[in-house]
Amino acid sequence: MKKVFPLIVVLISLSVLGIIFIQVSWIQNSVQLRQKQRNQDLEHAITQIRESLYDAYLFNTGEIGYLSPESRQFYLQSFTVDYIPKTELTRRIDTALKRYNIREPFEYSVTNIFQMPTVSSDGFDRNADATFLEIPLSTADAKFYETLHIAILEKRSFLIRKMSWYIAGSILFTIIIISAFTLTIRTLFNQKKLSEIKSDFINNMTHELKTPLATISLAIDALTNEKVIHDTDKIRYYSAMIKDENKRMNKQVEKILQSARIEKQDIKLNLQVLNAHEIISKVADNVNLQVLDKSGKLTLDTNADSFKIIADEVHFSNVVFNLLDNAIKYSKEDLEINISTRNQGKMFVLKVKDNGIGMSKETQSRVFEKFYRAHTGNLHNVKGFGLGLSYVKAIVEAHGGKIKVDSALGKGSTFSVFFPTTEDA
Repeated sequence: MKKVFPLIVVLISLSVLGIIFIQVSWIQNSVQLRQKQRNQDLEHAITQIRESLYDAYLFNTGEIGYLSPESRQFYLQSFTVDYIPKTELTRRIDTALKRYNIREPFEYSVTNIFQMPTVSSDGFDRNADATFLEIPLSTADAKFYETLHIAILEKRSFLIRKMSWYIAGSILFTIIIISAFTLTIRTLFNQKKLSEIKSDFINNMTHELKTPLATISLAIDALTNEKVIHDTDKIRYYSAMIKDENKRMNKQVEKILQSARIEKQDIKLNLQVLNAHEIISKVADNVNLQVLDKSGKLTLDTNADSFKIIADEVHFSNVVFNLLDNAIKYSKEDLEINISTRNQGKMFVLKVKDNGIGMSKETQSRVFEKFYRAHTGNLHNVKGFGLGLSYVKAIVEAHGGKIKVDSALGKGSTFSVFFPTTEDA
């Protein structure tokens, strides 16, 4: 999986880049093709305009009927637009342009040999943002030299606007493809992370259940020993050992089942008015033995004036216990844990502060994730499934509260839990 995953990411990335390259190339080629077609249409229109104006001149000068090419060329030596009325001149230019699908507004001007306009449309402007055509109207050996200037009033982005639907569609589908590939890669990363979490969970669960099972097995073997079977004290000792290890396994299984219920949002709370200080003190007394066993110190500062909350007693006790258990697990030498309470507005605030190994910013952002366990460096005695803090967060939020953590590597951690107080507290 470790080798295949990077390969999949590389292949997907190359596919996305290839699709983007093809799309960009297609757009560029389409624009160039349209530009080429446009230029051809303009060339044909120029020829059509010139021939149409020649016909108008011959008709208006009376040279109608059959003319040989030589005769026609002779009469056109005297060509000038002066013989063509302005309205007819405008109409013939418009007809020739539309014949080649050039339908944009246009203005025109005819200049003589001195570049002075002889005929112009009302809106002709040499500085307009337009496509300019210059059509020489004089033939060989012409008596008059005239040039027709046509300004087709199209923006410089004319072709882009003409192809806007194609370009917009191409960009839209490219974005969709990129989004799909991004989602795929993200899903792959999530699946990889879930796979790693699953492996860690199985390893942790195996370790957590293997120890009590091994102890129970040894105790059962001892109970069948001839020397023990008639010793009442030893039978009680080994029976108590089996019972304790059985409770320990039940607790681990209950944690997993509890996590499953939380994930299904099937948390059933038995809400009642509780004395938060009383429960915190009781849990602290129970945990204090573990703290003393590590030569540590546990202090309790109950400073909150309003300490009555509506909560589930079992779950609230578990929240306090999990926070203290977490502080003990990730402790170092000279363990110090401080439990304090205060009020903030209508909230009861419980703080659990330790001087343990602390957490990095990345760990803080993920510490409440299910199955996530912080890296402990050279510390190898940290056990568990990584369910404690995710359970705490779910329970606190189910009570309408919130939890936050402040920590720094090597400087310990402080968990702050907020519970709403009762109105009569």
